[in-house]
Amino acid sequence: MSTQPQTALITGATSGIGLATARLMAAYGVRLILCGRRRERLDALKEELSPRTEVLTLRFDVREREAVTQALSQLPEAWQAIDVLINNAGNAHGLAPIQEGNPDDWDAMIDGNVKGLLYVTKAVLPYMLERKQGHIVNIGSIAGKEVYPAGNVYCASKFAVDALSKAMRIDLYKEGIRVSEVNPGLVETEFSLVRFKGDAGRAKKVYEGYRPLRPEDIADLIWFIVTRPAHVNIAEVLVLPADQATSTLVNRRDT
Repeated sequence: MSTQPQTALITGATSGIGLATARLMAAYGVRLILCGRRRERLDALKEELSPRTEVLTLRFDVREREAVTQALSQLPEAWQAIDVLINNAGNAHGLAPIQEGNPDDWDAMIDGNVKGLLYVTKAVLPYMLERKQGHIVNIGSIAGKEVYPAGNVYCASKFAVDALSKAMRIDLYKEGIRVSEVNPGLVETEFSLVRFKGDAGRAKKVYEGYRPLRPEDIADLIWFIVTRPAHVNIAEVLVLPADQATSTLVNRRDT
């Protein structure tokens, strides 16, 4: 028999996979703690979803350890019983060979994709450990399974997510806490727009000539994972568009 979480915390909740997951969970009545950097988007999302479920919004950047700790250590008591943590916040900055890479881009990726995941997990775990139950879902990437040209530091950060997911599972399996990892291939979100620093034309080309995954596809998968019976843990999943075979092999029919 499947079980439905009562309360979920989602980072990076205002766009892409995080937004799609928030909307899907709200449709099932899951109470939501939605975290993001952009207050106006958080406010709009709370207004959209509040008719369906209870919503608490928290504005912080996962890269800022003190801000993460402050926000999550002071959760109202009614919101502390977190059933699911979805570590979705992350970023890609630039696409260049290592010798041409920008160290500021490197810092942004490592701080967001690796350290941010750690900061949020560290802050949420006490609530799960106290109840001896919970489910952590880390959003990785096919880039955490195979390296592609000019992907160097982004790939390294997602390889770290893969390693951390496995390590968390080892550390927490006796504590009643499940750890899952979802590794998407090409998903049409703001990802490429951020990577190419607002160059909409270049970002659009990433998704041309084939049918990429949609954020809703990943949200459906996350929902399946977190509603399995308590004795079942979907440890990791690699999910690709049908037109994608590897990081670099994509069947672009119209280009």
